[in-house]
Amino acid sequence: MPPQPRRRAPRPRVVATDLDGTLLDPRGAVTARTRAALHRMWDLGIETVFVTARPPRWIDPLADHVGGHGVVICANGAFVYEVAQRRVVEAIGIAHPSLRAIVADVRAHYPSVGFAAERPEGMHLDRSYTSPMLPPHAHDDPAIDHGPIESVRGVVGKLLARDPAVPDLEFIEGVAALVGDRGIVAYSGAGGLAEIGPPGVTKATALARWCSQRRIDAADVWAFGDMPNDLPMLAWAGRSFAMGSGHEQVRQSADEVCAGNDDDGVARVLEQIR
Repeated sequence: MPPQPRRRAPRPRVVATDLDGTLLDPRGAVTARTRAALHRMWDLGIETVFVTARPPRWIDPLADHVGGHGVVICANGAFVYEVAQRRVVEAIGIAHPSLRAIVADVRAHYPSVGFAAERPEGMHLDRSYTSPMLPPHAHDDPAIDHGPIESVRGVVGKLLARDPAVPDLEFIEGVAALVGDRGIVAYSGAGGLAEIGPPGVTKATALARWCSQRRIDAADVWAFGDMPNDLPMLAWAGRSFAMGSGHEQVRQSADEVCAGNDDDGVARVLEQIR
């Protein structure tokens, strides 16, 4: 029997959107037009949920743009962050024995690899880790935990691996093969960064859990994304939109393609909702 088409609500109960490359413009800001579209959703009684690869520590500057519940799904689904209280209310981590085994296997194959970890308390930074995404002077910042990645404490929602000596996609695909079913390797477009999350945890699983707690069906969710780490969420939602500026695989997989993030693509769709 051929697969049945997904039921699509004529109007969503929830708008779930990625941030970087999707809702945010190329400068990483919320434009006036997008801000107005988000506020209109709240006026219509439609929930908005940000679903992002960003860690909780990168959410606070955007807190004013989250309506209603004030919750953001972070780190590709590993954390649920309550912006008003500035605290992680749900966290799923990689088991530490599995984390150490993954690190050993990746390091054996890529000797110059560097690691970092995202935790509810903040970042843990291995001295070998380099990335253009790092805050200035991160390796000397006393607010960041430092030390060999094997010494990381607490819940690790996302293990970051990067080897600048290896081409981006080659490295990410290689790490995914090494990790296997011990975790999920996501690619959000951040300069050769392999983002390793707990097994079975994606943007889709976290969003589905959040919606289930509120008795919201997938059919009532419209989702927006631009990169491969958005694919599970776009496949789960009742209606999915790929950014015109997004990854080719995402544009081919989504129900519809909207304008790019450099042209208020999300806002243009939301403005059509009555």
